[in-house]
Amino acid sequence: MADTVLYEVSDGLATITLNRPEAMNAMNVEAKVALRDAVETAAADAAVRAVLLTAAGDRAFCVGQDLKEHIGLLMTDKESGTRATMNTVRDHYNPIVRALTGMRKPVVAGVNGVAAGAGFGFALAADYRVVAETAAFNTSFAGVALTADSGVSWTLPRLIGASRASDLLLFPRSIGAREAYELGIVNRLVPAESLAEEAAAVARKLAEGPTVAYAALKESLAYGADHSLAEALEKEDELQTRAGASEDHTIAVQAFVAKERPKYLGR
Repeated sequence: MADTVLYEVSDGLATITLNRPEAMNAMNVEAKVALRDAVETAAADAAVRAVLLTAAGDRAFCVGQDLKEHIGLLMTDKESGTRATMNTVRDHYNPIVRALTGMRKPVVAGVNGVAAGAGFGFALAADYRVVAETAAFNTSFAGVALTADSGVSWTLPRLIGASRASDLLLFPRSIGAREAYELGIVNRLVPAESLAEEAAAVARKLAEGPTVAYAALKESLAYGADHSLAEALEKEDELQTRAGASEDHTIAVQAFVAKERPKYLGR
């Protein structure tokens, strides 16, 4: 059996590939554990300077929970009088999203097809989304009598506003890539045949960039989303001091003065 999640590191870029194309990259328990382990490994590896999260096949990025496996687990819970199946949010989805949003390096999602439910959440947890024109998004949770998970209740309203997020959560529907771009969900829209190349190019450029500065930008944006202006200014001062002390900042200034392209070290 093929690995449900593939992991590869090359020249500072960790590529994580969801690898159940025959199941539209639905998340069974094996895949959830493998994805959690992969993103946590990438987050902890100092040699990794950027992450590309993508998927095998051309139909789906990830359609969320594997409902075929899920219904069997629910029936087992009913027979045993437990609710262990829903621990997957705490044990799998939450750690995955925390690692994607919290790692001190940029994450690019290369969305090749349908991203629904938790799959939508994983894409939203990335810092930058490169999306095929044939892709689509769907919250899907209410459609199976569930509430939002995988960080969607936090990420989606911050991207498109609370009113639009409520609409998409209460009345799940397929959102085409063009509409998602207009809503602000998509950063870069590309032809389907160019998705793999374009997403890898974006991620590779970030892997070659000033990693400390990117980490500070990521932290600054998250902090500013729910703090006052005064607090955000204090945080900017703290983070700018950190970025200014990096080797990459010195390299950048020296390269600017010499009219050369900087070659960052990621520290």
